[in-house]
Amino acid sequence: MTERRFDGRVAVITGAGRGLGREYALLLASKGAKVVINDLGSAMRGGDSDSDVSVAEQVVAEIKAAGGEAVANTDSVATPEGGKAIIETALDSFGKIDILIHNAGNVRYGALDEISHEDFKAVVDVHLMGAFNVVRPAFPIMGQAGYGRIVLTGSIGGIYGTNAVVNYGVSKAGMIGLNNVIAIEGAEKGVKSNIILPGAVTRMAEGLDITQYPPMGPDLVAPVVGWLSHESCSVSGELYVSMAGRVARALIAETRGVYRPSWSIDDVADNIDGIRSQDDLWTLHPAEGGYFDHMGRSFEMARAGG
Repeated sequence: MTERRFDGRVAVITGAGRGLGREYALLLASKGAKVVINDLGSAMRGGDSDSDVSVAEQVVAEIKAAGGEAVANTDSVATPEGGKAIIETALDSFGKIDILIHNAGNVRYGALDEISHEDFKAVVDVHLMGAFNVVRPAFPIMGQAGYGRIVLTGSIGGIYGTNAVVNYGVSKAGMIGLNNVIAIEGAEKGVKSNIILPGAVTRMAEGLDITQYPPMGPDLVAPVVGWLSHESCSVSGELYVSMAGRVARALIAETRGVYRPSWSIDDVADNIDGIRSQDDLWTLHPAEGGYFDHMGRSFEMARAGG
């Protein structure tokens, strides 16, 4: 079996100083990639006041000690200026960017009826806006080069939700829309984008009871991200779960539903079982015309009368 390597490729990884991002960086660098290690070194709440800028440098030193190439960057993904500076670090240091992995994140807990606007925005700014802030300057460069691999970090919390993290859930759900558009607009440019939905014990698990967890280190997630980052990656616009050794694809699906030429409130109530029935699911793909496939199938049902 041929070993998949990244010789000649340049990767930018946000939040690469610790946890999952560090594991991604070490893996890609060990396979020949030149890596930009972006990390503020901040606490889990985020922000600059408690940052340790040496965190990124430590990973760079580790990569260099193993014979790899890497540079550190401590700009924040939370601003457009920071996002641009992160990408420019790759261009200035290595002359191009082939791979972008947005992994940077923060956590600020709060129930929906208690969370402050500041804490809500702080998390959205790093996770969701942070993704856009690095994708926006990287995407045209990749498009002009005719090649690119983008991996965004989602979460099962963005699909199913959980308590006291509405900011996180909104951010990760929004990542799906960003991923879809990158995949659609990147299809003719050689740019592929996918989402990793990782489950690993990192700093984000602080305060949780993990005594009953199976082994679920970042090393189990990194190979999935490695494949999504590789030139041989054959998919785009998709979501991949990696938790405790299990790797799976997550899908958004529609039921076939029920057609009627007109509806009343009572009609909806009377037909709710058929509307909700999962006997015939539609799984439409964004990068393969899912939007228009959805419209076409809906119109077909209307013309056929059901």
